[in-house]
Formats: sequence, structure tokens, C-alpha cells
Amino acid sequence: MANENLVVGSKVKDLIKESDLRTDGDLMEALSGKVEQLLKEAMQRCKENGRSTVRPCDL
Repeated sequence: MANENLVVGSKVKDLIKESDLRTDGDLMEALSGKVEQLLKEAMQRCKENGRSTVRPCDL
């Protein structure tokens, strides 16, 4: 899933802008990588618990 964006950049930028801050050009890629890592960990936890549905508790 490399180089696929998992976050909505405009929404992230809007949220950051609300705090009168700016967004670095590399932030979306880094954030997407963190989201991917978090989801992979949640999927593993789901499998370890014998389920096929990833739930909020897996995060």
C-alpha cells in the first residue's frame, strides 16, 4: 500500500489552520504512514482475537 494516501489532506489542513498554524508539505505522507501503521496493528489485534471485523477497541 506504499505511497497511497489514507488521509484527506484538505480536512487535516483545515484543522491545523484553525489553530493559526501551517502545514508542511511532507505532513500528509507522514500522517498517512502513521495511519497505515495504526491500522495494521489494529488488524493484527483483530485476527489475534479471532474476529474478522476491526473495531475501535483494536486501536
